[in-house]
Amino acid sequence: MLLVLGAAIALFPYRAVQAQGVPESPSSTEEKPAEESTSGSGAHMSEALRSAINKVVIVPGDGPADQAVTGSYKKGTAGLYGGMAAGQQAGTIISKDVGVVSVGIPIPILTYPGMIIGGIAGATQKEIQEFRDTLTKDLAAASSLPLANEKIASDVYSGVRKLPNLEPKLFAPTTPIPDDTDAIVFVSLQDVTIAVEGNEAIITTTAKATVHRRSDETDVYAMTIQYQDRDTLSRWTDNENALWRDYASFARHYIGREISAEVFYAVSLKHTLLPVKSDTVKLAKKNAWKGSSKSLSPTLAWELTLFGGDSYGAWADEIDESDIYYDVEIYDLHRPVYSRQQVQDPRHTVTVELDACQSYRWSVRASYHVDGDIKYGEWMRSDTATGNGNVGKKASKAPAYIQGFAVLDIKCSAK
Repeated sequence: MLLVLGAAIALFPYRAVQAQGVPESPSSTEEKPAEESTSGSGAHMSEALRSAINKVVIVPGDGPADQAVTGSYKKGTAGLYGGMAAGQQAGTIISKDVGVVSVGIPIPILTYPGMIIGGIAGATQKEIQEFRDTLTKDLAAASSLPLANEKIASDVYSGVRKLPNLEPKLFAPTTPIPDDTDAIVFVSLQDVTIAVEGNEAIITTTAKATVHRRSDETDVYAMTIQYQDRDTLSRWTDNENALWRDYASFARHYIGREISAEVFYAVSLKHTLLPVKSDTVKLAKKNAWKGSSKSLSPTLAWELTLFGGDSYGAWADEIDESDIYYDVEIYDLHRPVYSRQQVQDPRHTVTVELDACQSYRWSVRASYHVDGDIKYGEWMRSDTATGNGNVGKKASKAPAYIQGFAVLDIKCSAK
């Protein structure tokens, strides 16, 4: 169901939360690069900058510092792999096809001594050191390295490759940039840190994206992205650090999506987006975000209310229900298990059977089809006041990214 209201109401601003002795909770915020102090208002890149970009190249790593970006990239630079330990780049190459472009991307084999900062307070030095050593070893293994520049850059490319008014390409840092490229987006992992408070370990991953305009060789937009989750040190290390591996996968998932959205397609319309009951999903009386079903293929339903009064111009004020589609996703505690794009009705019946006796998290986001372009809203969450899926409370209960999604419990008697 879509409701459109005339009054403008400010809803759920994303605020960072800070607690005594705990690192400031992360947020995704726009920075003002030295070359461009007015790179757009709000968190995402401005519509004016977006409209000037059609052909874009996504490159893993930091942009070359203090020098113009050439069209050849014949020489690598020291800062090309942002956040990685200097001198630890090995020659391992993974070749893959990305769209129509054949890409060879270097995978750094890393030792991370400077990237992981272990706290001492609240736990024994031996426990923390063992956890840090294990994570360092895991991060150094290319076969289990979700947090690498090339993988995050690949996720950014995947997130934008179907946008109708964008022609993206994914290149290695040394691949020559076509002369007709409008902009280059550099994507880089900055660091992974561990802080310890009491018996909890708080892991924060920081990444950066920079948009470099080719016409005048200027950085016009930059953003820093952080993903943070916490749990007891013992839970992080249970089952051969399984919780850490889940964290790394969700951190990559969040960072890639956030860069794609904030640079290329996100809009923040004043709205509410809430789960509602359906024929096969009952909502708890005291918590509309907790649902249950006796069907293995339940029908999910939601309600979008647009308040109007946004700053995006006429298209935002003239949105019709026929212009709105939805993406639907379902997750278990480890990974996405179901996805459907461009659903036009505000309800969807899952087309595969979910598992009985299983708890899932699900969400939707609206997409607005305007004048041949597609703009996307935020994913439906219950906890938008404390982040947009990047600040966790207890990783073993639910990863930060999905903790605010609606709960869907499939009954053991479901069929």
